[in-house]
Amino acid sequence: MLYQIASFLLDVIGGLLTGACLLRLYMQWQRVPFSNPIGGLVFALTDWLVMPLRRVIPPMGRWDVSSVVAAGLLQLVQYFLLWLILGAGSAWAWLPWLALFGLVRVAISGLIGLLIVYAVMSWMQARSPLSDVVARLCQPVLRPVQRVIPLVGGVDLSPLVVLVVLQVAMIVLGHLQAAVLQG
Repeated sequence: MLYQIASFLLDVIGGLLTGACLLRLYMQWQRVPFSNPIGGLVFALTDWLVMPLRRVIPPMGRWDVSSVVAAGLLQLVQYFLLWLILGAGSAWAWLPWLALFGLVRVAISGLIGLLIVYAVMSWMQARSPLSDVVARLCQPVLRPVQRVIPLVGGVDLSPLVVLVVLQVAMIVLGHLQAAVLQG
């Protein structure tokens, strides 16, 4: 029971901070301005880790490498703490793989969350700075699907299709993670 509670709490805290680092990277890559509530939250959650790393790790073009390194380090710390709690002996060698899988899992989960918010906001026809930011972040993922799937009765089904694909990716990721750990 203690392990489940610790795992849950570390997953929430690690997922939130890792997701914020990845969102920071994605917002910079998509050139979404940070002068909005989402940008303020991202800076508040990540500056303590990303800014010191940025002094050592310069960006590569439009890629803020320090945000990726920060996200990876957060996942590594999360799985290291779980390893300490579990007392898994020599399983420490798998920590980098677990951190990598955790990083991909957080990225997919974050995209799923963005798409759900996008879909709900599109139903309500809410025009706000927040909805514009969410739409800008979702469009690169939705645009290829929107080219293939037309509107059905005026409803955009592309978020649903992408959500299904992302859920399948999560299942595949879980099986890959299990295979790596067993093999």
